[in-house]
Amino acid sequence: MLAIDPFSLPEKENYKFLTGGIIPRPIAFVTSLSKEGVLNGGPFSYFNIVASNPPLVSISVQRNNGMKKDTARNILDTGEFVVHIVDERNVEKVNLTAAALPPEESEIEMAGLTPIESTKISVPGVQEAKIRMECVLEHSLELGGSGDNPACDLIIGRVVQYHIDESLYHKGRIDARKLSAVSRLAGNDYAKLGDFFSIQRPN
Repeated sequence: MLAIDPFSLPEKENYKFLTGGIIPRPIAFVTSLSKEGVLNGGPFSYFNIVASNPPLVSISVQRNNGMKKDTARNILDTGEFVVHIVDERNVEKVNLTAAALPPEESEIEMAGLTPIESTKISVPGVQEAKIRMECVLEHSLELGGSGDNPACDLIIGRVVQYHIDESLYHKGRIDARKLSAVSRLAGNDYAKLGDFFSIQRPN
């Protein structure tokens, strides 16, 4: 067993250990709206559930040389965003939105995704997702880095509306096989759902 001090490593090596070892990671495709009305979209695999009462989700948006990405800036400006679950059907288009576009250009338009109006917030979602969640900003934190130069923006959102494809939903549960969610591994690698198994949890 290797024993490695993370503080002895450059950031790139820590990134490789974390993204290679913490797998599979769910992927949030997040849409947000700029002050100028440009619909932004991007995938984030630093994403998970925070709580169910109230329903909270988190995304960590890494900065570029200390500069906020469009997604974080838009969410902090407007207080709203939409989280979509990435699946086998939409992953190719979602991957296109990871391109570094200037703020005045829409990744949604570039990738050929279809905007769809939200119910409770002003930010549109995209029609190609089987699950999307309208969120309002619950809390944000600047983390990492050094001194006045944070490395990321941790965004915690409160889910105010679910949109779920009817084919997935049965008696209050989501059919994981029909959702066909994909997960992020390291580098250019992704994973599909594999074999299922059950283990009875202790009382």
